[in-house]
Amino acid sequence: MALALAEKHRGAIINADASQVYADLHILSARPSSPEEAAVPHYIYGVIDGAHACSVAQWTELARAAIADARAAGRLPILVGGTGMYLKALLDGLAPVPPIDAHIRARVRGLPPVEVRAELERADAAMAARLHPNDPQRNARALEVLWATGQSLADWQARTTGGLADEVEIDATLVLPDRAELYARCDARFDEMLVAGALDEAARLQARNLSPDLPVMKALGVPRLLRHLRGEISLAAATVEAKRDTRHYARRQMTWFVSGGQARGWLATARRATP
Repeated sequence: MALALAEKHRGAIINADASQVYADLHILSARPSSPEEAAVPHYIYGVIDGAHACSVAQWTELARAAIADARAAGRLPILVGGTGMYLKALLDGLAPVPPIDAHIRARVRGLPPVEVRAELERADAAMAARLHPNDPQRNARALEVLWATGQSLADWQARTTGGLADEVEIDATLVLPDRAELYARCDARFDEMLVAGALDEAARLQARNLSPDLPVMKALGVPRLLRHLRGEISLAAATVEAKRDTRHYARRQMTWFVSGGQARGWLATARRATP
């Protein structure tokens, strides 16, 4: 869809997917193919080594540079991807949260996710209500900010600065296929990934001995395939679990954009579209 728009309107495609930024995840993140990337300019695909975590702030800097580059070349910047946190930060701005003390971060990240969630619900019920219970990364972030600053992450997010939404004209399109069709496509895509070499890609990641806490090691499909490579589960079981994880993630994405994203000005007039 983005490629067709880019070819029709002299566009440049800018990645807004948190997994597709990593060089180590070509197959497992379903990055555009080489012929697709050659058809029109593509930005921020496979530009971060998996040994490093790409922060929201880093991505927004890359996105701003890509947008400026595309516009300088007389091209229409087309942002594509489902990482709502990235898009929100770029368009609405970043919250001025101060750096988190390393000891506090280690303390929070050392807790079991269920304990993190329980403490967040106790100490900051309003913020907890905004987060999915099964999103350990965002729940941990909210708790560490609360412990480090004494203020809710929600309060910091209300003071965002530096967004592009007031500087540019935005035409937002929200793709919402039928849920049953979406789930079927998720399952079929993972089968295609396996045929394309996803297991070999996971094996190369395993050989790097990277920290399991890095985003590249938590990308959809990676943990399940690594379990198989360690001999803990069969490939069939890993496939079933990876497909289930993907469907759950797709459901959370749709919920975020429909209940949260459209309430914001930059997606208030989003059109429904079919793939």
